[in-house]
Amino acid sequence: MVDLLLITSLGFLGSFGHCLGMCGPLTAAFSLSRRSLPPNSQNSQTQQQFAQSTPSITSHLAFNLLLNLGRVLSYALVGAAIGALGSVLIAGGQLAGIDSALRQGITIFTGLLLVWFGLAQISPQLLPHIPLLHPFTQGQLHERLNRWMMRFSQSDQWWTPALLGAIWGLMPCGFLYAAQIRAAETGNPYLGAATMLAFGIGTMPMMLGVGVSTAFLSRDRRSQLFRLGGWVTLTIGLLLLLRSGDMVDYTGHAALLGLMVALIARPVSQVWSAPLKYRRVIGVGAFVLAWAHVAHGVDHTFNWNLQALSFLPFSQQIGMGAGLLALGLMTPAALTSFDAIAIKLGKTWRKIHLLSIPALLLAAAHAVLVGSSYLNTVGGVAQRGKALGLGLAVLVVLLMRSRWVWSLFSLERLYVAARK
Repeated sequence: MVDLLLITSLGFLGSFGHCLGMCGPLTAAFSLSRRSLPPNSQNSQTQQQFAQSTPSITSHLAFNLLLNLGRVLSYALVGAAIGALGSVLIAGGQLAGIDSALRQGITIFTGLLLVWFGLAQISPQLLPHIPLLHPFTQGQLHERLNRWMMRFSQSDQWWTPALLGAIWGLMPCGFLYAAQIRAAETGNPYLGAATMLAFGIGTMPMMLGVGVSTAFLSRDRRSQLFRLGGWVTLTIGLLLLLRSGDMVDYTGHAALLGLMVALIARPVSQVWSAPLKYRRVIGVGAFVLAWAHVAHGVDHTFNWNLQALSFLPFSQQIGMGAGLLALGLMTPAALTSFDAIAIKLGKTWRKIHLLSIPALLLAAAHAVLVGSSYLNTVGGVAQRGKALGLGLAVLVVLLMRSRWVWSLFSLERLYVAARK
């Protein structure tokens, strides 16, 4: 029940930001494109007069109510299908129990997605838009869908708005992905439908009231609700990332991976441009995951009894120290990952971000010395092979940052050097 209330709150408060910006104009356009035609009128002149008239408040409200009911019903049906798929995965073992790698991967992805949306809602200029999460910012797709749906919304059938809403509910939306992933994680078609229904109900007041209820809210009040929604979204995302002790290794490995991708983003950008475009986000995401990893360890591994550190084997104590140093080196880079600060710092900004290189080395040492997947004696050769694999991955990252290595393979023309 608490989860459903959180999802409803997420939908309601999030709708003041993401839904209002992405779907609000579409909702308003549906209403404006609509014309009230008398269903039994055969007189063309009468129909033209009605076509040019403005719908009454009652019919306008009924249209938007059916539109949103269709959308929410569509959400629920999709949630049931996703929940059923989750139940199949549970039966197959992929989602069974809290130890499931897929379940924990879904949780991490959902948490990061919500943290992303929360930060973007709190400070819209802080993070760039990702096409996958904002599909309707792509011009041609947006225009084609809008034209088709505008024509369809002009139909005078009573069921038109409900069907239009159902189609609308199937459209891709980054904010919707988070709720759908939660529905999949329930592993039950009924709970999946309930999750999506709760999310849809949360978004209804804003979508139903676009152009009506918002007129009664001052700009300051709308701004307050917008940012409150961002903080709630951010909080739910962080709760997902921090909720289980079994997430310790996953958050740590995800932070390592993010740091590696951020470090190779610039030299490989001519071959693979995406990492460079989102390098700051990836780097800051790695920093957030590193803190989540620390929180997991302190809470679930040590139960806040930090004196237990002195009873660890000496190699693990060294590993803990290496991890803390790595986090310390990542901190100034994360705190300066903004345009205004980068401009103010000038050349110093790059020097600060070069601290990420020793941070990677220390983080890898921490993983090998402390992580349960590497040098423990129970795992034998296979586990030690993972340690070797991690070491090779770090070496590859460092080599890819060297122009000399690219020149050895006659690929220097593809290497992208740092700006001076």
